[in-house]
Amino acid sequence: MTFPISRRRFLATTSATLAAVSLPQLSIAGATRHSLTVGTRTLDINGRAATAFGLENAAGGQGLILDPGERFRVTLTNALNQDTMIHWHGQIPPNDQDGVPDAPMPALRPGETRDYDFAPLAGTHWMHSHFPVQEMQLLAAPLIVRSQADITADRQEVVMILQDFAFASPDDLMANIEHGPGHGAMDHGAMGHGAMDHGGMAGMNGMEMDLNDIDFDAYLANDRTLADPEVVRVERGGRVKLRIINAASATVFWIDTGAIEGRLVAVDGHAVVPLSGRRFGFAMGQRLDIELDLPAGEGAWPILALREGERERTGIILATAGAQVSRVPELGDAAVSAFDYDLAQEASLQNATALPERAVASSEMVMLGGTMSPYRWTINDRVWGEHVPIQARSGQRVELMFHNMSMMAHPMHLHGHVFQVVGVGGHNIGTPRRINGALRDTVHIPPMSMVTIAFDAGEAARWMLHCHHMPHLITGMMTELVVSA
Repeated sequence: MTFPISRRRFLATTSATLAAVSLPQLSIAGATRHSLTVGTRTLDINGRAATAFGLENAAGGQGLILDPGERFRVTLTNALNQDTMIHWHGQIPPNDQDGVPDAPMPALRPGETRDYDFAPLAGTHWMHSHFPVQEMQLLAAPLIVRSQADITADRQEVVMILQDFAFASPDDLMANIEHGPGHGAMDHGAMGHGAMDHGGMAGMNGMEMDLNDIDFDAYLANDRTLADPEVVRVERGGRVKLRIINAASATVFWIDTGAIEGRLVAVDGHAVVPLSGRRFGFAMGQRLDIELDLPAGEGAWPILALREGERERTGIILATAGAQVSRVPELGDAAVSAFDYDLAQEASLQNATALPERAVASSEMVMLGGTMSPYRWTINDRVWGEHVPIQARSGQRVELMFHNMSMMAHPMHLHGHVFQVVGVGGHNIGTPRRINGALRDTVHIPPMSMVTIAFDAGEAARWMLHCHHMPHLITGMMTELVVSA
């Protein structure tokens, strides 16, 4: 599939991953600049070699870890034979360092190097190409900024980055989607990998939700499947902080902590009032920080990521030094449910530090729409290039109410801002009820639901607002927040 040059700025819009569970600590005392190189790498996907993209650091690993108070000083080199651009997802850099091609900086040409320098936000974040087809080829990696509390806490940190992978090219995957039959019409049991998969679930008012429109060949946790998972050695009776990133291009996951009850302590890098449980969900672009208190004895504990609406799963294994590690099948016994179709998880999250109370100066409804056939996804009934930007003034308190009138969920990501979820509702029940919700940069909007976010408009510039489901983005589901001085 080819795209006209007028859509280049849109197509330069997001990415995927290639990282190891325990990233090398790069922030050495006195160091002032890190290097990252965008290049290719070879992965072993269940015994089959696969070429993918990656973001390699100076130590040869994927991604970056920064110490408390350290500036984001990075030299980025493009070693690919094509243009690329990296977005620092969850961070609020100056607009010209945000990583969207031609908005305002051009993409990095092959062989080109560019420097970045800004004060980063602490938390679990990530970096990815802002070309959707590159993200679908795993061009993403963790970006972890540790806080002073992380340094003083008596706990082990483990990073898990999740991705979906297909041996078919993104062009072929999109061609299969675009030429497939309409909503709910495909026989899931007869499909092979890389084909269209509606994964229909019984929805609201007798209608059917579409959960998955690509059936990928593999689901990866730190570049590996459950056929050969990462085994992270942990201490008996120790405390672990899982930093989990959903860098998949089109897959929502449930995180299942199995025998150990977890505490969800942060979402999208921002602390929440701890929420206990054994299963937490998240959409593409979102992150979960989960604390676990391990049993005192020897043992092995799978931390699994379950594909929404299906049986496929991936994950890592936490194991003490003397534990026997048993193989975990890649298919569960039964399909898991849809994630948060009633917004129960989102409504249960409370921020640890809310936005200050202010009068709302600008309020706008943002309609999310689209269809499976033709495969076209819209914001306010328009695709990128035909969009009408959302307007705000720097410093204003802004509220956006996302109203999803389609039968697929949309994880909506706003660049350059942290917002608070202040309203949830759904299934055509009227205005969302107000909540003191989580601080985020990406919010999941289920079918036929409404979510309201609030934020203070930042730097006067053009900031992207888009769905983080890559096939939806490729077909135009992006607009702009234009902030004036």
